[in-house]
Amino acid sequence: MAISTGVGVSLATGLRPFLPPLAVGALARADAGIDFNGTGYGFLESIPWLLGLVVLVALATLAARRRMVVPAALLGGIAVAIGALEFAGSLADEGYSAAAGFPAGVICALIGFAAGVAFFGRAASRARTGGEEEAASLVELFAQGAAVVLAVLAVLVSPVSWVAFVFALWVLLIQRRRSAQKYEGLRILR
Repeated sequence: MAISTGVGVSLATGLRPFLPPLAVGALARADAGIDFNGTGYGFLESIPWLLGLVVLVALATLAARRRMVVPAALLGGIAVAIGALEFAGSLADEGYSAAAGFPAGVICALIGFAAGVAFFGRAASRARTGGEEEAASLVELFAQGAAVVLAVLAVLVSPVSWVAFVFALWVLLIQRRRSAQKYEGLRILR
């Protein structure tokens, strides 16, 4: 169950780096399904950590409203780091060694990040190119909501994490297949 929780939380953190860890930290403070106290990861539910995440959410929202471009590599790096911490913390919560959580969290967060860019990023860019800025904002709102719901479900009903993991892999597989078909058509033209 600890692995399932770690997979779901780090996958959700890969989708959107700030709100899912905030939701998990709030659940941990309430001792609802997860509790980082008594582990080396108690800071994940501490007030300063949660306030820092609230500030980052506010800054990200402000940047989005002003249409400032935040580099994807920066968001991906933050998501990977926090995802690794969350996975390690979920293992430590159940008394397991947290060391395995770091590489597993990195992998799950990277998969979540790549699937989020492929799934939500493409939808938002299609809306923007069609002149539908409001629709692109709704796609971002939906992505934030999906990430938070996944994180909460990963804590409360951890086997759901595997459904999300398989879906993320499927999105990446479809993305790769479409990309290969696009370039295959170009080879035929030569």
